[in-house]
Amino acid sequence: MGGCMGSGKPRIAILMAVYEPRMDWLREQLLSLEGQTYPNLRLYIRDDSSPTVAFGEIEALVRECIRSFPFEIRRNEKNLGSNETFQRLTEEAEGDYFAYCDQDDIWLPEKLEVLQEEMEASGAELVCSDMFIIDGDGKQVADSITKVRRRHKFASGEGLAKELLVRNFVTGCTILVRGGTAKECVPFCPAMVHDYYIALCCAAKGTIQSVEKPLIRYRIHGRNQTGVLAGVKDKESYYKLRILEMQERFQWLSSNWPYREDFQKELKQCAEWIQARQNNWNGRGGKKTMWRYRSLFPKAMVFEFIMPYLPKCLFKLAIWMGKNNYI
Repeated sequence: MGGCMGSGKPRIAILMAVYEPRMDWLREQLLSLEGQTYPNLRLYIRDDSSPTVAFGEIEALVRECIRSFPFEIRRNEKNLGSNETFQRLTEEAEGDYFAYCDQDDIWLPEKLEVLQEEMEASGAELVCSDMFIIDGDGKQVADSITKVRRRHKFASGEGLAKELLVRNFVTGCTILVRGGTAKECVPFCPAMVHDYYIALCCAAKGTIQSVEKPLIRYRIHGRNQTGVLAGVKDKESYYKLRILEMQERFQWLSSNWPYREDFQKELKQCAEWIQARQNNWNGRGGKKTMWRYRSLFPKAMVFEFIMPYLPKCLFKLAIWMGKNNYI
């Protein structure tokens, strides 16, 4: 049975951003929320001004599927992107815990119950989990994210912010975070995906706990926004998304991150590293600095020592191999 009010359990707010949803996938996701065993839920939905899917259709589907707990649904007046949409949801939502939700996955019935119990037991600021992997047809292709992203390594405990500055192991659709902590993360870093930034803030503030058990069916398809080398097609897009965007990230963190004073050394090292990458990519040196900080991004260092000098056809082949975990 789905969640209900008045259970005495802390409120979990589910935050869902929607954009141009495939309605059959959205139905499956909504029904999986309706089927949660946790008994005190509220759903907040924002449509990011979908151009071809009518807001009325989305609202009608939500009303059809969500019957056991209250929900609020709004539409952005203009397209804001997922980060700002999730930021607005974070500002609007009320609850003891927040669970961030994509439009095309399927949550196992016990997901929120397991995460909330782990949160209470561990005292963590954020809890995340593993996931089953399904394709566009709903067929399971792996029983762990680590089977399709070999560089994904779960971690738990305190002191994880230094690691998260350079590599993320938290997938947003699996997280449960304390509501007050999530609100403290606003405004989100514009050069980081919302869940990555929330995880970084939580790691700086306290503990992150990973549950190495699949609690959702994570749909990997051609339109996923995140993933290994997502959006990279050629040298130009690599430079923009993997170098310039990372430079923007550390510039923003150095000026705006609430915990920047505690991580001045690490932020300075990352800024020097990314500047060296930019110089190397543009043929202006930088390899010595990249080597000095090789422990920060070992795979990127090896990759970028060679890649700027490859012909475009070989570069595209290497990107394809990277996306498919061959390198």
